[in-house]
Amino acid sequence: MLVLLFFIIAFHITSAALLFIATIDNAWWVGEDFFADVWRVCVNTTNCTEIGEHFADYSTLQAVQASMILSTILCCIAFFIFLLQLFRLKQGERFVLTAIIQLMACLCVMIGASIYTDRRQDVHSNNYHFYHLTSEGRYGYSFILAWVSFAFTLVSSLMYTILRKRK
Repeated sequence: MLVLLFFIIAFHITSAALLFIATIDNAWWVGEDFFADVWRVCVNTTNCTEIGEHFADYSTLQAVQASMILSTILCCIAFFIFLLQLFRLKQGERFVLTAIIQLMACLCVMIGASIYTDRRQDVHSNNYHFYHLTSEGRYGYSFILAWVSFAFTLVSSLMYTILRKRK
């Protein structure tokens, strides 16, 4: 049981770390001489511009920012609630509250990554210059980590749903 508990804690911490990296790091959309995320655009690795109201689709990027931040916060809250429930729950009870909060984190990261994917597909299909750069580029590792963290938080919420407090 102790090994299972360690695995679940390590899995949750890994999920939170992936969410932090995906939210903070500047590699959602990368090209040969630029990289961009939901916070700023950097050209030639030295000229970085914060994304503001002067950028196209700023309100869409704000939705992605909000959902990624909310998913990270919810994942951390779920971990602390899990630790509290670990010591407070009676034997045989399930970690339902932790599972619900982790599922909400999962949905938030899915919403954020889906919105970004949808806007990127619109940009590519319409040949629209997103971030005032050409649409030539590819999804970066932060974007991929966002989808991986979606899967991790989903699996984690399912584990908490199934998990019962035992001796």
